[in-house]
Amino acid sequence: MYPSYPYAKQGVPVPVPPPLQAPGAPGPWSTGLCHCCDDPAICLVTCCCPCVTFGQIAEIVNRGSLPCSASCVIYGMLQAIPSLSCLYSSCYRSKLRAQYDLEEAPCVDSLVHLCCEACALCQEYRELKNRGFDMGIGWQANMDRQRRGITVAPVVGAGMVR
Repeated sequence: MYPSYPYAKQGVPVPVPPPLQAPGAPGPWSTGLCHCCDDPAICLVTCCCPCVTFGQIAEIVNRGSLPCSASCVIYGMLQAIPSLSCLYSSCYRSKLRAQYDLEEAPCVDSLVHLCCEACALCQEYRELKNRGFDMGIGWQANMDRQRRGITVAPVVGAGMVR
């Protein structure tokens, strides 16, 4: 239980700390796999041209070592062989999870990408966006913004609901 606070007896509400995550335990994704409509624009782009979304994700996950355009071209070429682009993009999901200590949910990364590539890419895009990345400007511009102290505020869910 929490220690008793002297002001709790005076009718002042006691702040409740957030639930603690066990050390080393992976945390949840900021949005669900099937919440594609949370960002309809990226959902549409991903459904029409998944290589663009993948390129943006890969550039951030690779920390700028491979530009968005190169990742986009590689992904596009891999689409010629069924399921190969899904397996390739699932490697980036694994890297993203490792970087941000995210749980492997709802199942293993390769299966998530094989079963619903578009949903997986949209979820990864939203995760990076919710962590403060401006996905349209790439890794280097995001790092320049951070050095200058300009950050994009993370997207916060709607207010209280019942």
